[in-house]
Amino acid sequence: MQLQKLVPIRQNFSDRRLPNLPASVRDAMQSAAWTQAVKPGSRIAIGVGSRGITNIDVIAKAVVDFWKSRDCKPFLIPVMGSHGAATGPGQADVLAHYRITEETMGCPIVSSLDVEPIGTTPDGVEVVMAKDALEADGVMLCARVKWHTDFEGTLESGIHKMMAIGLGKWAGAQRYHTHGLKLGLERVIRTVGEVVLGTGKMLGGLAILEDARHSTAEVHAVGAAGMVEAEEKLLERVKSWKPNIPVKELDILIVDEIGKNFSGAGMDTKVINRSGRRGPNVWDGVPTIHRVFARDLSPLSYGNAVGIGLCDVIADRLYKKIDFEPTWINSLTASSLTAAYVPLHFAADRTCIEKIAPTCGKLDVSDVSIAWIRNTMDLSEMLISENLLDEVRRNPDIEVLGEPVEIEYDSDGNLVGVLEAEAVAH
Repeated sequence: MQLQKLVPIRQNFSDRRLPNLPASVRDAMQSAAWTQAVKPGSRIAIGVGSRGITNIDVIAKAVVDFWKSRDCKPFLIPVMGSHGAATGPGQADVLAHYRITEETMGCPIVSSLDVEPIGTTPDGVEVVMAKDALEADGVMLCARVKWHTDFEGTLESGIHKMMAIGLGKWAGAQRYHTHGLKLGLERVIRTVGEVVLGTGKMLGGLAILEDARHSTAEVHAVGAAGMVEAEEKLLERVKSWKPNIPVKELDILIVDEIGKNFSGAGMDTKVINRSGRRGPNVWDGVPTIHRVFARDLSPLSYGNAVGIGLCDVIADRLYKKIDFEPTWINSLTASSLTAAYVPLHFAADRTCIEKIAPTCGKLDVSDVSIAWIRNTMDLSEMLISENLLDEVRRNPDIEVLGEPVEIEYDSDGNLVGVLEAEAVAH
C-alpha cells in the first residue's frame, strides 16, 4: 500500500516556564491572605491527584515546606477518584511513581477511600468527603486548571473538580458522574463544590497552569472565598494557550502512547476530537480527525487503558498490556462505558494502518493524510504527511525539520522513524 511520505515538523509554542518553581510556589502561598490566617500547629491535608502534572513532586514538596515554615503539620492525601484500582495502597502507589513518598516529601501520606456524608446539593445529590480531610484542621488541593475531556464550560478541570471527584474518593466519583449524565458534569462539580466549601474545612488550593509545552507556567494560591470566579478566569487564560494538531482535517492520527498520566480519558479528547458520550468530531476549534490508531500503553497508567474505546484500531502490544479490572472500574465509575470498549487490534503497526487507511473516505489511499504524535500532551514535534505541508507552512509558528521520507517498518511490521529513534535515544 503506497501511503504519503512523512515530514518532521515543530510547533514553536511560547515558553512560559517558571525559572524557579519552588520559589514561585512559596511566594504565591506566602502572599495569600488565607494561608496567613492558618494558626500554627494546624494539621493541613494537601490533596494531590493522579494526572501527569509536570513537576508535581516539586510543587507538592514546596507546598509541604511552606506549611512547615508556618509551624503547621502537613500531610498528603491522594485525591483521584477510582484511579489506583480504587484502593488505598493502589493510590499511594500512584503517588510514589510520581516520586511523591513520605521520604521525598518529608511528611506523612495518608491513603484511604473512607468518606463521610457532608450535605446535599440543591439537585438532591448527596455529597461525601474524604474522612482524612474532614479530620484535618484545614484542606488544600494542588490542582492543574485546564479544559475537561467530557464537557465545555466556564469551570472545567481544576480545584472544583478535585473537590468533587477527588475529595469524594471512589464513592463520590461514581455518584457524581452518574448524576452528571442527567444534570451535566459542570453543574454537579459546581454544586458539590459549594457543599464542600460550606464545611469550612477547605482553605483553598494551588492552581497550576501549564503552557502548550506542558511546562509549569504559573501557580496561584486561590482561597476558598472567591474561588469560583478566580478559577473561571484562570481556565479562560489557559484555554488560550491550548495546543492542537495544526491542520483543519486529518484522516489518520497515530498515537504512540495513551494512558491516565496523559489524560483522564487516556488521550486528551480535545486533541483527538472525540467524546466518550457524544462520539467523534464534536469539539469546536479542534481539527476533524477521522481515524485514531494507538500503538502502546504508558507504563505510568499501570494497565488502566481507559480511552481505548476512543480509538479505531490499536496494536496488539497495547492490548496485551491492558489490566481490565482497573480499566473497567474507571469506565464504570465515570459512567462512560464506551471508553473501555476494545477496538480492532492487530499484531503489527503496518496491518493496523493498512486496515484503516481504506476506511477514511479516500478512493486512492495515497491521498490519505497522516499525523504521528508521541502522546496528546506532547504536540511540539510530530510527523505529518507530505500532503499537509502547504497548509502547515502558512503557519509562521511551525518549522519544517526535514525532508519527506517513506513510512518505514521493521522486520515485524512495526513503525520506525523520527519519533521512534528519538524515543529510544531518550
